[in-house]
Amino acid sequence: MVKVFERPKALADVPTHYCPGCTHGIIHRLIAEVIDELGIVDKTIGVAPVGCAVLAYNYFTCDMQQAAHGRAPAVATGIKRVCPDSAVFTYQGDGDLASIGCAEIVHAAARSEQITTIFVNNGIYGMTGGQMAPTTLPGDKTTTSPYGRDTSKQGFPIRISEMLATLDGPAYIARVSVHNVANIVRARKAIKKAFEYQLAGKGFTLVEILSTCPTNWGITPIEALNKVKSEMLPYFPLGEIKDIEAGEKK
Repeated sequence: MVKVFERPKALADVPTHYCPGCTHGIIHRLIAEVIDELGIVDKTIGVAPVGCAVLAYNYFTCDMQQAAHGRAPAVATGIKRVCPDSAVFTYQGDGDLASIGCAEIVHAAARSEQITTIFVNNGIYGMTGGQMAPTTLPGDKTTTSPYGRDTSKQGFPIRISEMLATLDGPAYIARVSVHNVANIVRARKAIKKAFEYQLAGKGFTLVEILSTCPTNWGITPIEALNKVKSEMLPYFPLGEIKDIEAGEKK
């Protein structure tokens, strides 16, 4: 019998703590597949701060480091400068990266730090209780916006990828999704390119991944996938937003 499918070596064979229907598991696998394909598991160091992925060190077989909430880019910067031959990535949610860690990600990108950021955007604080995040869509109900996000009082969602793409430092910024098979394939390609650019010393790279949170959204996993397609994609359009090898940002 020919084996055509197996667990990536960079992904530990253990159950995860994620809620049913959460797409963190898909994203973990894509990262692990890329690490395997590039043959860099022994030189990869991941950094995960506070959030749903705080236990990521249990799920990847590469070296992992925890960071304070929002501070993963700062920790990753230190690791990469001390170990310049390593492949260093951060794994951050939108509450973490776009709120408490906004300054860290902006300045890491501006300095063109040779790190890769995996930015998981599900438009809500997951682990801490379902509060409104900087990327929460207008009208969406959360524990801190129970009547829906009112843009006249709470402002508009931040498009982090477009904002960072205005800086000179980033080498590659893309927004992808994992709500169906075709987009999962595209997400894998973007993650691989981000790691390849880092390994080639081209500069800061970031892949934003639109994800689901059925538990805090209060809907079923299937409904959550449909919400990504029907509501998140129009506000957060997919594509390669900046690629220094392809010219100016698109």
